[in-house]
Amino acid sequence: MAEDIATLGDGILNGERRALARAITLVESGRSDHRAAAEKLLQHVQPAKRQALRIGLSGTPGVGKSTFIETFGMMLIAKGLRVAVLAVDPSSTRSGGSILGDKTRMERLSRERAAFIRPSPSQNHLGGVARRTREAVSLCEAAGFDVVLIETVGVGQSETVVSELCDLFLLLLAPAGGDELQGVKRGIMEMADMILVNKADGDLKSAATRTCADYAGALRLLRKRPQDPEGYPCARTVSALECEGLQAAWEDMQQLISWRKDNGHWDERRARQAAYWFDQEVRNALLARLAAPQARARMAQIAETVAQGQSSPTAAARAFLAELPG
Repeated sequence: MAEDIATLGDGILNGERRALARAITLVESGRSDHRAAAEKLLQHVQPAKRQALRIGLSGTPGVGKSTFIETFGMMLIAKGLRVAVLAVDPSSTRSGGSILGDKTRMERLSRERAAFIRPSPSQNHLGGVARRTREAVSLCEAAGFDVVLIETVGVGQSETVVSELCDLFLLLLAPAGGDELQGVKRGIMEMADMILVNKADGDLKSAATRTCADYAGALRLLRKRPQDPEGYPCARTVSALECEGLQAAWEDMQQLISWRKDNGHWDERRARQAAYWFDQEVRNALLARLAAPQARARMAQIAETVAQGQSSPTAAARAFLAELPG
């Protein structure tokens, strides 16, 4: 196993897409032996310390996220960059399955040698980000990709977890109709580094311009963040279909990242994110202990006493936690 991990890790460091796909499958597995192997693999590639620009992307269904990612990715590849796309698809609450159709919707990008597209199930994880997406991002960086695009599920308060995973968070919106502005949570607005109003073409161009102005006004009402220069966060119009506005948006992204690096905010953000994911790993490990058969059986016994009115939920929970080994 150790030799296989070393071979797989070397393949990733050499930029082999097949090795990267196998590695992501490994880190997404919930089997205990696979988790142990995944940890060794991540330790094997970590010394390379390669960093990519991590861009999180969220938006309402039907806003054109896949079209935007494909067109944007093709533009970056034309500039000589290697692009990885991690698309998180919603999992069924009944079967646990996902359609994972992003790769078929990005037909042109999927044929590019400088691109790597990996759809993953959300596994009903809060925030639409698969639990192991962070590790998949690290593997993509180790494989030498320059930009990693992380497409998340839907728009909601829980989506803000993606901000702990990326360097830039883009909120993609369609030209608004009616009370669209009220439908977007303040939390995700505060997390967004840029708002891109897509479909700014044809009959929707004027509507997109008005929508962009509305969001630009809303952003000005929010408190200026210390990690942002003047003029950020900002709202822009783009047309993924006609490839308009993407170059300007990319220049805005580069300007923001350069400012953050020059002022120490890049390293500060990465350090804060590392501490956040350490906290999450501890929490997940504790939840895994609660999911063990013995713990579940004991919880069922205590739950029965609560249901019969013999104990309050609070007292019963305190008693159960006291039984867990320190």
